[in-house]
Amino acid sequence: MAVWASAVSVVTLGRLLSRAGVRSASLFWSTARSQSSQSTSSKQGLVPKTSLSLPPWPEIKLPDPVEEAKQHREIVHHVNELIATGQYGRLFAVVHFASRQWKITSEDLILIENHIPAECGDRIRMEKVLLVGADNFTLLGKPLLGKDLVRVEATILEKTESWPKVNMRFLRKVHYQRKRIILQPQTVLRINTIEIAPVLS
Repeated sequence: MAVWASAVSVVTLGRLLSRAGVRSASLFWSTARSQSSQSTSSKQGLVPKTSLSLPPWPEIKLPDPVEEAKQHREIVHHVNELIATGQYGRLFAVVHFASRQWKITSEDLILIENHIPAECGDRIRMEKVLLVGADNFTLLGKPLLGKDLVRVEATILEKTESWPKVNMRFLRKVHYQRKRIILQPQTVLRINTIEIAPVLS
């Protein structure tokens, strides 16, 4: 209906242009443009919902910040109760050590392909803790957990070298032969304890 009305207005405007002057025609052109823009704006709200009018992904509804804060307080209170009663089970952690990430728990042995500047029998602390979990909860760092929240300690058991690896290069008919023996330094660690703070903030 709006398209037919705009067409009629353009036809009548053309007749007036032939009769009236240029000044009056420009006035009519401006009114016709305003009417067509109003009709198109009214039609935009009436677009039917199809597969092309909506994005292919589902609409994301953000949670209410008040309810989210309330749920966060309830979860922190529940975790604090578990920690206070000691009913969280065996703890595990993910630490970043010697350019690698290790999933560890207490009394684990890990073999590191490197030497650590400490002597055998020394007790060290792993400070880069990315994650700590138990049976009913998991604490994630962004990217690391605070040093006052988690404490992971380990003991250096042994510093040794790997089994020798032979790297042989040989070219036939040219009397070329090179032999190289590779020994990689290694360190064995035992995870002693994984402790968590008594109260979460």
